[in-house]
Amino acid sequence: METPLSKEKKDKLKTKSTALNLTDREQGFSDLGAETFDVLIIGAGITGCGIARDAAMRGLRTVLVDAADIASGTSSRSSKLIHGGLRYLAQGQVNVVREAANERRTLRFLAPHLSQTTLMVIPARSKKAITGLRAAMWTYEKLGKVDKDERHEIWELKDLQREESAVKSEKCLGAIVYPEYLTDDTRLTLANARSAASHGAVVVTYAKAGQLTFKDGEVNGAQITSTLPGDKREVTVKAHVVVNAAGPWVDIVREMEDKNAAKKLQLTKGIHLVFDRSRLPVHRTIIWNAPDGRSLFAVPRGEYVYIGTTDTFYPEPEYRPDITREDINYLIDSANYIFDIEPLTTKDVVSLWGGIRPLLGAEGKSPSEISRRDEVMKGPGGVAAIAGGKLTSYRSMASRLVDLCEERLSRKPSPAPTESQPLPGGDFTGPLADLIAQLEQQGLSAIEAERTARLYGSEALDLFSNGSGPEAEAAFAVTHEGALTLEDYWVRRSSRAYFDCNGGMDALEPAAMVMAELLDWTDEERDRQIDLCRQQRGEDMQLLN
Repeated sequence: METPLSKEKKDKLKTKSTALNLTDREQGFSDLGAETFDVLIIGAGITGCGIARDAAMRGLRTVLVDAADIASGTSSRSSKLIHGGLRYLAQGQVNVVREAANERRTLRFLAPHLSQTTLMVIPARSKKAITGLRAAMWTYEKLGKVDKDERHEIWELKDLQREESAVKSEKCLGAIVYPEYLTDDTRLTLANARSAASHGAVVVTYAKAGQLTFKDGEVNGAQITSTLPGDKREVTVKAHVVVNAAGPWVDIVREMEDKNAAKKLQLTKGIHLVFDRSRLPVHRTIIWNAPDGRSLFAVPRGEYVYIGTTDTFYPEPEYRPDITREDINYLIDSANYIFDIEPLTTKDVVSLWGGIRPLLGAEGKSPSEISRRDEVMKGPGGVAAIAGGKLTSYRSMASRLVDLCEERLSRKPSPAPTESQPLPGGDFTGPLADLIAQLEQQGLSAIEAERTARLYGSEALDLFSNGSGPEAEAAFAVTHEGALTLEDYWVRRSSRAYFDCNGGMDALEPAAMVMAELLDWTDEERDRQIDLCRQQRGEDMQLLN
């Protein structure tokens, strides 16, 4: 069958310099066993990738492994917001709020395309509510050193009715409005992994730490096994310091070090539902309390709007946790409670996702009350495990953990310039609108140009200079972004699984054709990859029947 890539274009893609090309598995596993590293990091979520970037920028010989893809767990299944955690003020978590609020500003510089302003609108039903919200906002803005032009404002009822007519306003007096930032959690994680690799870190995905290795009672590495079908590679990685950044799997790795280790995590599940924006016509992020008092939100993203999130205890870590009809109905019923539109039903849901939060256990508290603080735990074999925390604060969490690594290595502290070097795609000046305009000049539609600019930043100009669509995206995913399966591209590199017509089903075949050529798949393997994605989409949509 004829492939969509010409030989000239294929050769260009293979030879073009890239931060993260993982197609050579033999070389990747050879690199894992070639030396004793300073730091071995288990887990390529946002925390692990942030640690890898920080450590590599400080000059530590760093290796990062994950049993699946980059961001395949929690870090691709969050609410996709960079925020200071205003609601945590009410719980007294001042340090969590201060750190997160300050980190927002740093991320605006590091990756402006992945931290786009979204105004948060909180409808208020009484003067007392407005007064309380204003007091909270003043505290929040002081903690976060918020610039004057980004401070909150008050909408009167007429403003709310004019600006967000989909919100039920008969019992409202107005609204509090303030800015936060919308991100793509997977691509933020990926950008950190690519930056780590560009600074010398060895990154290998689909490489599971099956067990830890010991010397004189101290952990000095791990046995790594490939998890790709048909790939039986194994290697032992040696390192002076081992870091457990496995997210929901942190306790499992801790038990590999000490079979009697007490569980530290309390896992909770959150789900999100996606609707066509024409069906839920909001222009800004709307925040409201569900009938049971939980805080929920509706976030516009391109042609779509997603609502979330549930917060319930979950027993075990899973990449795709079970989503129940109760979860779905809870969000739909809560949305119908606040929006003045024809009531939403399950037939209106175009896609959905669920994820696991690895929170630190707190006996007697509900899921929503558990602190989002992070904690570093040292095991009896010397492994440094980190758990808890928020997406927004990943960089400061990483810095504290690498400080500990340097201490263990008897090195003089040398803070990395992680706050001053833009992440891949973030090195553009001027507003994102200018970048979008340039992409439109290259032939992309207005909607596709905005989507592309937000996903790829400055790299979009080169990526789509000679064509656009799934073929170009998939080729870039393999040669520049470490993709090794069709799901890697469909779900995590392009977000088409959630934010595309029919869940991106039309993108699968053209993307798979390109990936098959670059990854040397047989026709059978290409078809298997397509079928796996279709099956996943079918399972998700079956939940709505």
